[in-house]
Amino acid sequence: MENKAAFEGDNSSVDLKKSDPPGYAILDTAKGSIAVELFKDSSPEVVDQFIELCQKGHFKGMPFHRVIKHYVIQAGDINRLEATEEWTLKGKHYAQLDTSLKHEAFMLGTPKANPNNRGFELFITTAPIPDLNEKLIVFGRVIKGEDVVQEIEEVDTDEHYQPKSPISIINVTLKQKI
Repeated sequence: MENKAAFEGDNSSVDLKKSDPPGYAILDTAKGSIAVELFKDSSPEVVDQFIELCQKGHFKGMPFHRVIKHYVIQAGDINRLEATEEWTLKGKHYAQLDTSLKHEAFMLGTPKANPNNRGFELFITTAPIPDLNEKLIVFGRVIKGEDVVQEIEEVDTDEHYQPKSPISIINVTLKQKI
């Protein structure tokens, strides 16, 4: 049976999958799984783009290419660092400032400067970050697997905060409920 609904007196149809998007994503890594609640109401366009990219397998094998303890773990295309490098490197010094809910640890975001799908990067905060709203669109929150995020955060890195041993997103599974 097809997942479409037709309206009486109308030749159009609506894809039910589109009108009821997944509310959660499971990021599988070699260190374990990270369950994320997606903020469909507050960031619908970004969530839609994330879901579409997940369905296309965009995040499979994506490396965590920057890991800054007590700040952020970042997954994305290692060849496109310039857009976010400055704020990730300077931002780690702001841990002592006042924060709001969106600035809390274990939030999922992507940079606001995101010209195309190829550059879609994932940030999971590991500490409060006061300038988060200026730099990132927060579109989710880790609800299970905080220990996995912390384990990734503890990997050995070089002077550029790149992990010495590769760690990647193996797969992303979208779910309605957890």
